[in-house]
Amino acid sequence: MPHANIRRGETALVIQKTTDHLTPMFRQYRAVKERYPGVIVLFRLGDFYEMFGEDATLVARELNLTLTSREIGKGHRVPMCGVPHHAVERYLARLIGRGFKCALADQMEDARLAKGLVRREVTRVVSAGTLVEDNLLAARANNFLAAVTQIGDRLGLALADVSTGDFLVTELNGQLAHEQLRDELTRWQPAEVLAPPEASDDGSSICNLHLAIRNSQCRPTSFEFDPFSTRSPQEKLCEQFGVHSLRGFGLEPGTMPAAVAAAANVLDYLRRTQLAALAHLKSLRVYSTDQYVALDPATRRNLELTHSLRDGSTHGTLLSVIDQTETAMGGRLLRRWLLQPLLSVDEIVARHDAVQRFFDDAILRGDGRELLRNVSDLERLTSRAATGTANARDLLALLRSLDCVPQLRELLLRARPDALNDLDPKPTSPPAIESTRFDDLPELRELLARALAEDPPAQVNEGGLIRAGYSAELDDLRLGARDGKQWIVQLEATERERTGIRSLKVGFNHVFGYFIEVTKPNLHLVPQEYHRKQTTANAERFLTPELKEVEARVLGAEERAALLEHQLFVALREAVAHEASRLLATAQALAQLDVFSAFAELAARHRYVRPEMNDGGTIELEDGRHPVVEQTQTDAFVPNDVQLDGSEAQVLILTGPNMAGKSTYLRQVALITLLAQIGSFVPARRARLGVVDRIFTRVGAQDDLATGQSTFMVEMTETANILNNATANSLVILDEIGRGTSTFDGLSLAWAVAEALHERGCKTLFATHYHHLNELETLLPRIRNYRIAVKEDGERIIFLRRIVRGGADRSYGIQVARLAGIPAGVIERARQVLWTLEQEQRLDVAPRADTLAAIVKPVQLSLFDGRHPVIEALRTLDLEAMTPLELNRLHELKEQAR
Repeated sequence: MPHANIRRGETALVIQKTTDHLTPMFRQYRAVKERYPGVIVLFRLGDFYEMFGEDATLVARELNLTLTSREIGKGHRVPMCGVPHHAVERYLARLIGRGFKCALADQMEDARLAKGLVRREVTRVVSAGTLVEDNLLAARANNFLAAVTQIGDRLGLALADVSTGDFLVTELNGQLAHEQLRDELTRWQPAEVLAPPEASDDGSSICNLHLAIRNSQCRPTSFEFDPFSTRSPQEKLCEQFGVHSLRGFGLEPGTMPAAVAAAANVLDYLRRTQLAALAHLKSLRVYSTDQYVALDPATRRNLELTHSLRDGSTHGTLLSVIDQTETAMGGRLLRRWLLQPLLSVDEIVARHDAVQRFFDDAILRGDGRELLRNVSDLERLTSRAATGTANARDLLALLRSLDCVPQLRELLLRARPDALNDLDPKPTSPPAIESTRFDDLPELRELLARALAEDPPAQVNEGGLIRAGYSAELDDLRLGARDGKQWIVQLEATERERTGIRSLKVGFNHVFGYFIEVTKPNLHLVPQEYHRKQTTANAERFLTPELKEVEARVLGAEERAALLEHQLFVALREAVAHEASRLLATAQALAQLDVFSAFAELAARHRYVRPEMNDGGTIELEDGRHPVVEQTQTDAFVPNDVQLDGSEAQVLILTGPNMAGKSTYLRQVALITLLAQIGSFVPARRARLGVVDRIFTRVGAQDDLATGQSTFMVEMTETANILNNATANSLVILDEIGRGTSTFDGLSLAWAVAEALHERGCKTLFATHYHHLNELETLLPRIRNYRIAVKEDGERIIFLRRIVRGGADRSYGIQVARLAGIPAGVIERARQVLWTLEQEQRLDVAPRADTLAAIVKPVQLSLFDGRHPVIEALRTLDLEAMTPLELNRLHELKEQAR
């Protein structure tokens, strides 16, 4: 009976007990499964990938597949489910997205030619970090496999994208190494992180390593260096790249041991799971976190660089509004630059120079972008060729992309002979490039153009891949098969005429081959030389010696042609893989061209200007604009100036009502600074910017229930990170401090934080509702007060969105609450309570008992009874003794009466 309800773990027990009675096929499956524990094995049987036992039960549940069973030996069955081979990628995507790993065990020989059991081998183990298929990947984001290691107090990080060939490493050390690791993992967001097994001791350094991984929201995979390996990590890297030492990659012997070990772990993991991917990793790039602006996870999140705070999508992010690239390669490069702003003024200016070329020449920019639209993803096309997964359509797309390269090179050289010198060969070095980097590989182009069919199928074993005239042997086989088919087509008319059977048909199916079909009423007319082959419900099918001979010739020619065509295609794919290094260099040049022209297009469309960069630490903007808000809101955006420096206006205290634009103003200064340091022009009328080493943001109110942190604890944790790590060259954005606790606690904390940042010397924009902080301008030399200008019209306030000098003398919370739709009765009661509290002029103590009583007791609103608070206040005034300064009290009472 079928064992469809076998419990988890029972399958393995059944298999183990019946080892001697397993079918040969299932013994083969069992051997594969033992080599890949914890991995779902998809076992190719004909046109399906099948799964057995626990794998089948799991996958059927996860993907809602029908669960059947199969006999594995006399009297024993196991659960089974399967998916069609042509649709396997769709199912793989769902399994990988849910955190599973899958091994594909493919048939390595034609079942018709195999002697005995068909040989099967695992061709690849698919995990989140080893994907190469386009439909499983985000086109404009890298898919990194990361490895982290620890040697002493050093942390190594390696990142490899097998879909593009990117391979980079860094090493972190010091007291903040684990925090830096968390930040780097958050920056790169690898799909999978290889880490040493977690120790049981909660205080161990390995546990701290895993904590950093978890805090970065990444997915860890337990993996460690093989202790029995006879080769050191450095030797493994040298072997991979075919070099005697790693000096050419910036790694002196004995330096960065943790980084080298992490890179070796990536190679070991790929060797076990995705062997073909190793051939695509041709080089190694060493980088240092000191080369880039530090952006902690809170800053990236609060500035919404790549993901929206609202729903986690890309809509409404900085990346979504600045990405004008035409290619997937350019989109990925732009994303990397956005997350790694430069620190070197020379490198920033060099990028601005490149953008300026395309900004100044609209024809060059337009024609170049038009050509780039025809360029496919060369990096991932090359990767699929190197890993043996590319089909003929991939190679055709690669050919058409290479055809655009000579035109792009000629366009650049014709527009300006030195234009190519503006393109940056490496993201971390000063721009310098020769025209040879736009390598169109003429020999490979010529080969692919001669060999590939104009419209090949997606499958590589269906024929139709190779163009006629490329192979004389293939042409002969095709001609033989075509002539035979033509004879068979003519046979139907000939036999109808000869036998007088008008309903006679010549047909074909994959089981019985070619046949002559005669309906039963006409069987008496069948000639003696017809030999019965098959009986159907309404007809008989026959063969003739001549038809059998032609059938053998046709099918034999087709089979040999399909085999030869596949061999020719594989040779083409290997020829592409052999040129991977040159192809990737061209892809990088095209990506940089794409980003620079996209920056220029962005500037031309939205009136961005080239910033003046300096090391002086001054941030000076005239009519600065928020790059996202101005493109997404329907109303005209109101620009504003900013002046930040280390001598006079180091800390700006910004007060004013909610919804008036304080948060927009703060963020736009940070985003403009960041845009400038990735090489883009910026949304302003004029910009003079000093390079910052870090950008910090403390914005909004949110809790972190997963780690048990309240809103206020999150706020204080982020503030502590700023106070502990900000330098005099940092830019700090604070949007409310102390709002998560009592008024006096919050005000005290905000005051102390502002003083500390002033003392630290970092440039700070501090938005607050505590207008009492305006007093700091009179106490500290480098604090300046600004406010959001509003216009009051009776009970209404109008937001002018302008930043003006001076601090606000009160909050507008009740007016904003009215705009939000709070019921009128609640609004009026809030006014009463506010007025009563304002009678307490002392902020350093709690309200007195009589004050609290006044708050609890509703206040009458009529001015015509003597109990109204305004009337009461007027009665207590001694007008004859009032000084001119005290006359302001009359103005306050007038406002309260209104």
